[in-house]
Amino acid sequence: MLQPFSYLPPKIDIQTTSLDEVMASQAQIKLLLVADTERSTLLAQPAFAGVAAQLALGQKAPYRLADAQGLQLVIFVDPEASQDHRLYKQVRSWVAPLAGLKVAQLALHLEGFDDASRALLAELVLSALLAANVPLPTHKQRSEETPSYRHLMVSPACELDLARIHAEAQGNGLARHLAVLPASDLTPRSYRAWAQQLAQQEGWQWQEYDEAELARLGAGAFLAVARGSADNQAAIVKLSYCPAKAERRLALVGKGICHDSGGYNLKVGGSMYGMHLDMGGSAVALGTLYAISRAKLPYEVHCWLAIAENHIGPQAYKPGEVVTAINGTTIEVVDTDAEGRMVLADTLAMAVQDEPDLLIDYATLTGACKRALGSRYSGAFTNRPQWLGELISLGQRSGERVWPFPLDEDYDDNLDSEWADLLQCAPGASADHIDAARFLSRFVPEQTPWLHLDLSGFRNKGGNGVVSSEVTGFGVRLTLDLLGGPLGRRLDDRDA
Repeated sequence: MLQPFSYLPPKIDIQTTSLDEVMASQAQIKLLLVADTERSTLLAQPAFAGVAAQLALGQKAPYRLADAQGLQLVIFVDPEASQDHRLYKQVRSWVAPLAGLKVAQLALHLEGFDDASRALLAELVLSALLAANVPLPTHKQRSEETPSYRHLMVSPACELDLARIHAEAQGNGLARHLAVLPASDLTPRSYRAWAQQLAQQEGWQWQEYDEAELARLGAGAFLAVARGSADNQAAIVKLSYCPAKAERRLALVGKGICHDSGGYNLKVGGSMYGMHLDMGGSAVALGTLYAISRAKLPYEVHCWLAIAENHIGPQAYKPGEVVTAINGTTIEVVDTDAEGRMVLADTLAMAVQDEPDLLIDYATLTGACKRALGSRYSGAFTNRPQWLGELISLGQRSGERVWPFPLDEDYDDNLDSEWADLLQCAPGASADHIDAARFLSRFVPEQTPWLHLDLSGFRNKGGNGVVSSEVTGFGVRLTLDLLGGPLGRRLDDRDA
């Protein structure tokens, strides 16, 4: 049985406490963010003489002080700092010294900021603290304790959406929890059972299309990949959150390849190591559903998980085969290691039948995207080109940066097949991340607003956004920011 995900975020209190009152409080950790404009005033106080000494010695922030209650960290911040990757990196560095500390109370005080800057900084720091506080599963005999803050106090008072902050931490935490499970734990069978149990726990509708049902429906692209396992574990799982007064309908689709050997196009040179993380897209889709549900947002959400493994065996699919997808499209197989687009093809074609106002798919899909961007960004593709500039800004604000790539029709030349409607991928070298997106576009009608995220940023040393762990859960925060921002508010207009 998989380790269950359980995370109860600490209590957060917003207080009208002054700096002097915070300094005199019993909180074991005091994290003090001070506007640069207040630096001289603060350093003139005897209580902060130690900070002045550390500055004189050329030490870098955060500056450490100690009192009878515990640790104080002092950080000077530009009061007009932009909400971009530099600020997110700073926030992660502020939280890093607290790793491993187990305390009952932590006080976050922000001195010298206007209301907007104080609220922004408080939200980012709280989100980073909660992300660092999520316990992740481990098989170590002696596991290191994760931080455990039971009570966070924020001052002075500022306007924060605590329900959103808590829900995001839970959704991102769930995504990372699933992703770090080893392939010996997270098999297609155990994943399906885990998702069903979660649906029962959360009150979601649950529906499963096993291999027999998918064969009846004609989902030949998905089943081609599943054939290599020969154990009938693969399935497409649909989880639905349907609040009473939903304002719009979303479809979230995730690639859930629990292990990817590459199939007959076997991964070599150590590139198979880490391929239990090839289910990361499904983890993000499920984590986003979890966050939306926990925050009680007014969206009807249908979450589709394409769960399978890509293995070698007598029945495994081979280059040169022609298979037929659920929408009747015939596909000539070129490379069995391009399995992600195959399982997503049928899943997307099923998801659009609900006529969503927005369809987002998440997938650790192509090495080409990672070679193009590295792991600090993820690739974004959309059939609404007018969104591209806003997607870049959205990524900067959320800390989960995306960079758009073209989706022009003339790239289809790379996928022309002599024997079928299209090639699975282009033989030889190509811009495969673009080819993959063009391939997937054949399964999404133009009238459906669609965003495809190629998650090259799902695993990054040093983290991404508010998350410091190498497995980042990239996409949960981005999606919540999208839904809460101008782009999300325009979804009622199908041509937005």
